[in-house]
Amino acid sequence: MNIILFGPPGAGKGTQAKFLIEKFKIIQISTGDILREEVKLKTDLGISAKNIMDNGDLVPDEIIMSIVEKRLAEPDCKKGFILDGFPRTLNQALELEKILKVQNSEINKIIFIDVDEDILIERITTRALETSNIREDDNSTILKNRIKIYKKDTKPVLDFYKNMKKLVTVNGMMSIEDVSKAIVKLLWFI
Repeated sequence: MNIILFGPPGAGKGTQAKFLIEKFKIIQISTGDILREEVKLKTDLGISAKNIMDNGDLVPDEIIMSIVEKRLAEPDCKKGFILDGFPRTLNQALELEKILKVQNSEINKIIFIDVDEDILIERITTRALETSNIREDDNSTILKNRIKIYKKDTKPVLDFYKNMKKLVTVNGMMSIEDVSKAIVKLLWFI
């Protein structure tokens, strides 16, 4: 089972991915987590990506695509995977399709977690206050910029997958447990 969790920053993709990992015994691939780890380790990639990420901007496609292609080729992806926060642009979605075709694989479902933007800012602020593991991008200024970029660059991705008849929508305003149940129901027949 290969799925994409799609939605704006703060929609709960990471939370739902953790649940799905346990439920279906598949792995999560989060380009954001990979990039944050590179920044933490101060690798060449991390250093070049840090300035871009600090402004809430998207890391260039060629960097992201090389990370994804390399990760998808690893043996643990053969059992299935969850892409979290990727693809973010139509170009990335098209490139992902090419990579998967070469690897004789495909995306089974794209789950769009639909949430109210005003609530997103509230969620991020709460997440920053409630956790000791505060992310640098957990502030309202950067979040507003990320949402603006999301609207501009990632909406066409939804249309792309909708046209492929692989897109399903879940109301992200429900409780975490109810969102999880809705997602499992949608994935049951894969």
